[in-house]
Amino acid sequence: MRIPVGFLCFFMMLGLSEVSAQVADDCLNAIPICSNTPVNGGTSGYGTDDFGGAPNSGCLEPTITGFIESNSAWYRFRAGAAGELGFNIGFDSSEDWDFALYRASDCATLGDPIRCNFFDNGDEDTYMGVGEDPTGNSTNVQYEDWIQVTAGEDYYLLINNFSNSNSGFSIQFSGQIFETNPNDALDCSIINNLLGAPIAACDNETILLDATTTGALGYTWYSDTGSGYQVLAGETAATLSLTTSAMYRVQVAMPAPPNIISEVQVAFSIAPTTDAIVDEAVCVESGIYDLNQKDMEALGTQDPLTHVVSYHSSLADANNGINALPKQYSVSSGTETIYVRVSSLQNPRCFDASEQFTLEGVITPELTFDDTIFICENTTGEAIGELFPNAQYTYTWDTGETTPSILVTQSGQYTLTVINTTSGLNCTASRTVNVIVSEVPVISDVLIDDLQTVNTIEIVNEVEGNFEYQLDVGPFQLSSVFTEVSPGMHTVTINDLNGCGSISETIIVVGFATFFTPNGDGANDFWHVLGIETLQEPVVQIYDRFGKLLIVMEEDYLGWDGTYNGAPVPASDYWFKVSYLNTNDQRVEAKYVNNHFSLRR
Repeated sequence: MRIPVGFLCFFMMLGLSEVSAQVADDCLNAIPICSNTPVNGGTSGYGTDDFGGAPNSGCLEPTITGFIESNSAWYRFRAGAAGELGFNIGFDSSEDWDFALYRASDCATLGDPIRCNFFDNGDEDTYMGVGEDPTGNSTNVQYEDWIQVTAGEDYYLLINNFSNSNSGFSIQFSGQIFETNPNDALDCSIINNLLGAPIAACDNETILLDATTTGALGYTWYSDTGSGYQVLAGETAATLSLTTSAMYRVQVAMPAPPNIISEVQVAFSIAPTTDAIVDEAVCVESGIYDLNQKDMEALGTQDPLTHVVSYHSSLADANNGINALPKQYSVSSGTETIYVRVSSLQNPRCFDASEQFTLEGVITPELTFDDTIFICENTTGEAIGELFPNAQYTYTWDTGETTPSILVTQSGQYTLTVINTTSGLNCTASRTVNVIVSEVPVISDVLIDDLQTVNTIEIVNEVEGNFEYQLDVGPFQLSSVFTEVSPGMHTVTINDLNGCGSISETIIVVGFATFFTPNGDGANDFWHVLGIETLQEPVVQIYDRFGKLLIVMEEDYLGWDGTYNGAPVPASDYWFKVSYLNTNDQRVEAKYVNNHFSLRR
């Protein structure tokens, strides 16, 4: 939510206990207000019915008086520039107030209000208005959207008390228009008063009212703190110094009538004080420090609901109330001075920026080593931990060592804690290294599908680890499955990606029928091994289930017809072996060849 930068025209707090009439009798006597004009309304009665008995005006409806107005007050203002404008009407949470805002140049042409509120105050809010609740309450239903104003436009504002019980209200203006035109957002030319516009002051100031008039015969000063105007005894000078909130009046005696009578409202807000704030040293890990933590130190016993704490990088910014640092402040390493400003929410002109504190960013160690490492079997030791340590840090392992790095030979978990101690602050970082022993790969099996023009083989490696696989001199791959493999002799290789060795084996890709039916029907009468022609001097030996050698077939043999010495053998399972001459002309038996098939009769 965007919080308006400018909060001008803040809180006139006269707390009127007895008021004999409303602040303005009616719309025709609407009180003019302008920039930096505090407003107070203690109201009683509605004077003239400005709506002529109408049943409504916008959202406003007749109250318990039978008329739209009830304990009402009228104000008018003129936009001095173009932009976004809003206002906040502050009041006691136990009371119920309404308002209507009219864009009009006189009371005869008010028309319908452009902004209007007639909600009851069941939520016990303390503000209503146009724009945004200054307390940050985004659910306050008593707020209307911002208005876009043009320089020279006139507005009338009706404020109505529905509860028939009031302790006064205040008006504060807000919005982007006060950023672009801080001194003339509202046009003060509509106010023509000897004593000037109403004054918002702080209780640590002295206000001087000046009624000096050429030819004056004398001056009489009055004040009204809620019970009507009373003469200020002894005050007969052209000027009046004061430190108390009230309505003030001067009567200037002139040589010829009429005498000059002028009134002005002066409101003093409590000037905040900033309590002493302790310096901070924080660990810079996330890079963010929450300045909200210092608010209560700065406020002390002051109410956080009526004060605003802001932080600045220079005293000038703090005094001017500009360039406030974000509360979620990005801290870098080193020391900087933060200047603190405590402002009154009612009147931002009342502030104290006398305190500051140092914020030191202590770097939390940044750990750069891996949290997982593989070591080989039979290693003499591998270094883990911080290999480029900072001499200002302390290092402690959960194994008891106090060096930045250690040598490990066994698998397990090893935790290193690194501490940067500065300004009595320990900034700590820890990391656990998972050490895994990488075993040498083992080819436990090679799965080969039935012989085809191209074949698929899978290398079975029962050792867990990170491996890559190669067929012959082809590229390494992470998958252990190879497709489009031609029949014949091949070399398969498993390589440990952690650098702990590799293993290679020669395999034979051949195929055979899992069963045959030698019944003389011309179909499937012979059993043979396909692809052995790719081998050097291949030999196939067939055995019965008892290990008896039944036949030996060589490369040019047509296949076995299911007989032994010319006699048919019974239907059963049979086994075979394939051997061949390797590149060294040594006869070897082919590994990983599925050597079981069935004879069916």
